[in-house]
Amino acid sequence: MWPLSDFNIFNYITNIGDVVDILLVTYVFYKLTMLIRGTKAIQLLKGISVVIAVWFLSSAFQLQTLKWLVEQVINFGFLAIIIIFQPELRRALEQLGRGRFFTRYASIEEDEYNELVEALVKASTYMGKRRIGALVSIERETGMNEYVETGVPIQAKITSELLINIFIPNSPLHDGAVIVNKNNILAAACYLPLSESRFIPKELGTRHRAAIGVSEVTDSLTLVVSEETGQISLAKNGEIHRDLDEDKLKELLTAELLRQSNATASRWQWRGKDNG
Repeated sequence: MWPLSDFNIFNYITNIGDVVDILLVTYVFYKLTMLIRGTKAIQLLKGISVVIAVWFLSSAFQLQTLKWLVEQVINFGFLAIIIIFQPELRRALEQLGRGRFFTRYASIEEDEYNELVEALVKASTYMGKRRIGALVSIERETGMNEYVETGVPIQAKITSELLINIFIPNSPLHDGAVIVNKNNILAAACYLPLSESRFIPKELGTRHRAAIGVSEVTDSLTLVVSEETGQISLAKNGEIHRDLDEDKLKELLTAELLRQSNATASRWQWRGKDNG
């Protein structure tokens, strides 16, 4: 026991304040990390880490020229970050204003994934038989808000009937991509980036290039129904799996969305030509 005379209430309050301060800062950094996880901003953090590591190494080994160059990058880097990542910063502030910063993201149950898979398989099979062109991108870890904002907001629970109606030829929303998050349709008539890869087969059109393009910059799964052949394809990680029947499509979607350890369903490869 310490003597009562040695106890200082002000020191005690100060120490408690320090603990609260550290906890608050830790929590804010944690929420910021969760906010940018899976987005392009996470790559920025990796780049900053490399720059800082190079600065420490150049200081330790007295590499004056390299140290000077890195310091110039750091001095002007903050302004460059604000300019380059202005859309991401704006969305973060909007979420903060809506009170979403201190809330937890809702999880999706397995039955919701099953509903999503069933709706996609049923709609794509229907449209494939009737050669109705379609493009559906499924958002996963990487945020797709910048593409959602190019389209028309829907915010409706996904059903095969709704997907089919969106892509019916000459309907107002048929031209463009539908973006899905969990089992909700976020927007339709969205613009996706086209792939510039020279290895894409010549017979693949704009929808397929858009599907491959968005899969190159996000971890999304993108479903394509060809208007010319009615064949169904699925793009992931810059590659496309083509000419899928109903069972194979369901197998691939289930393996990816439910994270099943099915090695056969996880193989992605190019195929030479559309058959039919």
